[in-house]
Amino acid sequence: MDKKNSGRVVVTGLGVVAPNASTVSAFAKALQQGTSGISFHQQLADLNFGCQIAGIPPVTQQQIDENLTPLQQRGFKASGMLYGIIAGKQAFADAGLTIAPKEKALEDFGIIFGTGQSGGEKFREAINLIDDKNVRRLGSTSVIQTMGSGISAWLAGELGAGNMVTSNSSACSTGTEALIMGYERIAAGKATQMLVGSTSDSGPYIWGGFDAMRILPTKHNENPTLASRPFSSDAAGFVPGSGSGAMLLESLESALERGATIYCEVLGGAINAGGHRGDGSMTAPNGKAVQQVIKMSLKDAGISSNQVDAINGHVTATGKDAYEVKNWSKALNRKGTDFPYMNSFKSSIGHCLAAAGSIELVGSILQIKHQQIFKNNNITQLHAEILELLDVSKIPTQTIEADIDVLLKASFGFGDVNACVVLKKYND
Repeated sequence: MDKKNSGRVVVTGLGVVAPNASTVSAFAKALQQGTSGISFHQQLADLNFGCQIAGIPPVTQQQIDENLTPLQQRGFKASGMLYGIIAGKQAFADAGLTIAPKEKALEDFGIIFGTGQSGGEKFREAINLIDDKNVRRLGSTSVIQTMGSGISAWLAGELGAGNMVTSNSSACSTGTEALIMGYERIAAGKATQMLVGSTSDSGPYIWGGFDAMRILPTKHNENPTLASRPFSSDAAGFVPGSGSGAMLLESLESALERGATIYCEVLGGAINAGGHRGDGSMTAPNGKAVQQVIKMSLKDAGISSNQVDAINGHVTATGKDAYEVKNWSKALNRKGTDFPYMNSFKSSIGHCLAAAGSIELVGSILQIKHQQIFKNNNITQLHAEILELLDVSKIPTQTIEADIDVLLKASFGFGDVNACVVLKKYND
């Protein structure tokens, strides 16, 4: 065993299905250019939603045919599962791995692929059929399309995973949490490769509850690309989105032995909760817990706060944006021109809920690969409380070249749950 590389974990494969692109290369270009994937949807208007815009991935029929057989497509209505299948298989292929033969599963390869809920449209169909006394018409795939672990089970069968196979569920923190869980499993020597990620369905049955809570923007139905406004003084709510992000994590020893492409190294991470104490609640983060998870991630990674070059925040385009930046500033003890570069991809893809962390992690890793900070869209003027904390140059409105050695990605989820991961440019 190479003691120098033992326990180190790297990213060797990426996959994404996002509102503004459904391949990794197209996603990188879309983020560089600030291309929005948010559009008006007549179905939401017909259902009397206040917010009639959303980010739905541009998946083509060709992509569906490449990932599902004609038989599998029959009765298939779980959009989130579809996104996860495509993204997961993209990451596996991008890493240059080979699907297990039928005789034996890959014992050192596992999957942690999360979701918030699965198959809303399929579940609605099932309820109607059962109520109409047509239970036998449900079909043989209704269970896997609607169970929480359906996506990880499906991918395990497609790829032949023989290690840990599970689905986590922690609201908006799901994808970031999945990466940390996979990282820890490899670092502990319990697996060699882990496919990690998360996914989220499209549609009114996923987004309706948020519209009822009046936390979605309602004044941009006629100009949807301007609706998602993270950091801005006139941010008015998050735009709902959907999709999936996937990453293939691998021990450094295995990656070097295979000659795999290495996108970056995972130095560490942390997961915690605010317990709905202090200023935390079901829908609002406990600021002290947010600060603590950031500090814990740095400690786990063995680095100091002054080594952080960039932050990809959760920053949803709500009244809590300034509070998040304040917590970052306190946790890192940095402000003004000393503050790291910071951005939020939600300005172009909206808030993809359970898929947010994983999609944004793919984007964060692409920033390290390209050594760029991708632009923030729709900032009319930085929120006044944000301007008190950092220099305006630290939240760029154009994509810029930057020396990114260490990047922090955090997600803060419904239920007062938090996850933060430390990514580093790989140096041999």
